[in-house]
Amino acid sequence: MAKNLVVILGPTASGKTEVAARLAWDLHGEIISADSRQVYRGMDIGTGKDLTQYIINAKKIPYHMIDIIDPRCEFNLFEFQKMFYKIFSQIRNKGNLPVLVGGTGLYLQAVLSGYKMPPAPPEPELRKDLDQKSIEELKEIFFAFKSHLHNKTDLEDKQRLIRAIEIERARNVKNSEQEESPEIDAAIFGISWERSVLRQRITSRLEERLKHGMIEEVKRLHAAGLSWRRLDSFGLEYRYISQYLQNLISFDEMKNKLNTAIHQFAKRQETWFRRMERKGIGIKWIQANEYDLLKESVIKLFP
Repeated sequence: MAKNLVVILGPTASGKTEVAARLAWDLHGEIISADSRQVYRGMDIGTGKDLTQYIINAKKIPYHMIDIIDPRCEFNLFEFQKMFYKIFSQIRNKGNLPVLVGGTGLYLQAVLSGYKMPPAPPEPELRKDLDQKSIEELKEIFFAFKSHLHNKTDLEDKQRLIRAIEIERARNVKNSEQEESPEIDAAIFGISWERSVLRQRITSRLEERLKHGMIEEVKRLHAAGLSWRRLDSFGLEYRYISQYLQNLISFDEMKNKLNTAIHQFAKRQETWFRRMERKGIGIKWIQANEYDLLKESVIKLFP
């Protein structure tokens, strides 16, 4: 089977989006984003959603899975995978090159490993019952479905834990209506930097985002009706800036804690990618300044 998908992955601030857009320009491709937060409208600076990166030589590179949902709504792995398969097939049918780019390891792995994702619609009665239980009781219920879990972060948030239980219940129900997934054979490339350089890029990018209105973005989202709790659920930038806006921490505390947390997040991303490799997903690592080598490698695989 010939390769039919290019994947560009890397930790935060690695410049993977810029590389992917350039590749799509050169090889008549379209971008599919694998970023769990850039799907939300109005969340731009905090998610690193720079749409100018998709304009090269005055031409707009087609992109998908960005700005598709209101932040008051939920978006999950099942919905991502289902939408990805549809978009992937559409791009292929047009004769264009699908380029999947992102750093959300679970989204990438769901596609590359072909996760079986049954529909898991919200169950109001179940949620009502579960909401009355403690975090510890909910954990017991969850682990009755799934005894082993690599990433336990979501288990500390009650609403995410309830949602996880819904999904695991759905996994245990045989669903004959589950759609067949297209056959995918991906060429996977990772964007790599020396650790000290990546650290500097992360810190410099945070400075730029704060300078260009990231705090104002969080204020605007809260004023539009997003609760502090909901903003906290969107991750680091929104969590710490929300704490600052509630006067729970000072500006300097916010900035320092956020900077540290983003560095830690980048390490977790790298750990996830290494785990993908151990599970048999081959990643060819390319230095950030080796674009020509990347392009040459892709051309050989997609003549």
